[in-house]
Amino acid sequence: MAHSFVEVNELRVRPFLLTDRLSVRQIALSTAMSGSASSAFFDGDDFLADALTLYFTDHEPQSCFVLEQQGTVAGYILGACSTLVMDVVFSRQILLPLIGKALIQGLLLRRKNLAFLYQVMMAALSGRLWAPDFSRDYPATLHINIALAVRGHGAGALLMRAYLEYLSQHGVVGVRMATMSEAAGRFFERQGFKLLYRSSRPYFHHILGVDVPLLIYGKRLR
Repeated sequence: MAHSFVEVNELRVRPFLLTDRLSVRQIALSTAMSGSASSAFFDGDDFLADALTLYFTDHEPQSCFVLEQQGTVAGYILGACSTLVMDVVFSRQILLPLIGKALIQGLLLRRKNLAFLYQVMMAALSGRLWAPDFSRDYPATLHINIALAVRGHGAGALLMRAYLEYLSQHGVVGVRMATMSEAAGRFFERQGFKLLYRSSRPYFHHILGVDVPLLIYGKRLR
């Protein structure tokens, strides 16, 4: 079922099309570090865009929606009805090609990437990389991003409404997502989500000087 919500500020939500793929990847890269560009912490746009968006756009595009402003994609919500299925597809079809791409492009030898990977490795060794499994009650997930220029005009609520309606139509019982932004957490709370888990991660400590929060929110739909 197609969704389309039009507001006076000319924002419109519609189902994702394959022609939106490049725009989605560009927005993902421009907001990857808690709203800032990925170039601050990682050198390798194509690799990182694959890691962030490839499953959604190439393996479950029917669960994705984009936000348009005057015909230009200005945001998106990428979804998966089952995180268990997503994890299987990622490990079997996406992970090995990603590793191969990193090796061929020499991404593991770049100083910026080594600094980031070191932080991730330290998080893993200290047991801070993992989080509780909420997949039974909240099987679906989402990844939402909106260009800075259109934030604060109800864009996020429009995207969320379309996606939650889609999940309800497909009988999904609950949805969860993780964020590293307190402001994003407050947005999810306004959409009826509740905080399921709070922790912190050192991913950007070498850049920001502090750990970033990890907030997992969930919403029951049935």
